[in-house]
Amino acid sequence: QALNKYRKTIIEEFDDIMKTTVQEAKKSQKPEDIPIIRTADTLLVYANQNNSSDIHIEPYENKSLVRFRIDGMLHDVVELPKKIHNLLITRFKIMSKLRIDEHRAAQDGKLQFMSDDGRVDVRVSIIPIVEGEKIVMRLLSSKNKHLKLETLGFSEKDFTKVDKAISRPHGMILVTGPTGSGKSTTLYAVLNVLNAREVNISTIEDPVEYDIEGINQIQVNNKTNLTFASGLRALLRQDPDIIMVGEIRDRETAEISINSAMTGHLVLSTLHTNDAATTMPRFIDMGIEPFLISSTINIIIAQRLVRKLCHKCVASYTVKRTKLVELFNEESIFRVLGNKKEYRLYKSKGCAFCKKTGYQGRMGIYEVMEMSSSIKELVMKQANASEIHKQAIKEGMMSMLEDGLAKILKGETSAEEILRVTKD
Repeated sequence: QALNKYRKTIIEEFDDIMKTTVQEAKKSQKPEDIPIIRTADTLLVYANQNNSSDIHIEPYENKSLVRFRIDGMLHDVVELPKKIHNLLITRFKIMSKLRIDEHRAAQDGKLQFMSDDGRVDVRVSIIPIVEGEKIVMRLLSSKNKHLKLETLGFSEKDFTKVDKAISRPHGMILVTGPTGSGKSTTLYAVLNVLNAREVNISTIEDPVEYDIEGINQIQVNNKTNLTFASGLRALLRQDPDIIMVGEIRDRETAEISINSAMTGHLVLSTLHTNDAATTMPRFIDMGIEPFLISSTINIIIAQRLVRKLCHKCVASYTVKRTKLVELFNEESIFRVLGNKKEYRLYKSKGCAFCKKTGYQGRMGIYEVMEMSSSIKELVMKQANASEIHKQAIKEGMMSMLEDGLAKILKGETSAEEILRVTKD
């Protein structure tokens, strides 16, 4: 229901902007005609103004559908005449320096435009589907590359752990989670803290999302055999102090990263695991020796992104303990919320400010695992993830679920959001 209200609100706003442009575009015959240019520019600007991370333009038999991804959720925004679709795709191909005569193969490119907040870089992906070509554009606003670590949503205790770990001159800092969980954002925030003239920071990324002054960034290029592993080897000959590897995908990259951390470098990277404890067994599965893992990793940050409640329309409500226990782990509820018959939680009703969704912006929920002597011993014994997780909890680590419950209690997010991102 909230999404339908959102769609109605945003379409009303969008229609006011697009009405004249689309009518003119219907008469256009070429992608360089002014109305088509205006349509393309309006889509980019409006998506950026509404904090969209992605624009989807999808062809159907008799129409073209534009969707924006806002705060992790896709919203239908506007339908365009099918005639405009092909001209619009061609216009974006021209802007991205892609082949306009290629309609049967996937193409990737990039473009940029200026907004009130500065330059916005756009990654463009075009694929052929049954009804024509579909385009997805990822918006990378320059305002996001200046994010600070303290604004991401870490609890005071976890922030202190992370701050301590990144202050060490060597070792590994790993951020884990599925695609779209905010790992790159966390790494860029860490790089912003570490970025100083006294150190040489180099990265190998696929792709480079934000161009950061003072940091040497390499883009993976499989066509020239510039992989994570080969790029990392090259970086080690560049006298680095700090190295960021966009993702550890294979044994070779893992070995070079760990050896770099052992030889006096601070190495930052990401891994696709569901929680912090699974990281060590994953490395062992890759063929990395347990003693290397235990001696190089400083800290592991596992995370998910949740939508923040709109502060303009947030309201409290009470929920019985029995209901919460049906949704979440009882032990976690007790550890975070205490042993009560009912709890005061929060939700937002939806208003004009949040486009009737009840949410505005996103934040992270985290679990931050330090490599204590006990956990190192478990790694050496090749203990499973469950044993490592239990030991970390025993030593005071707050799980992602527990961090989420704490944020529910503060009115920062909703129970529905935590359930959405923590369910198996």
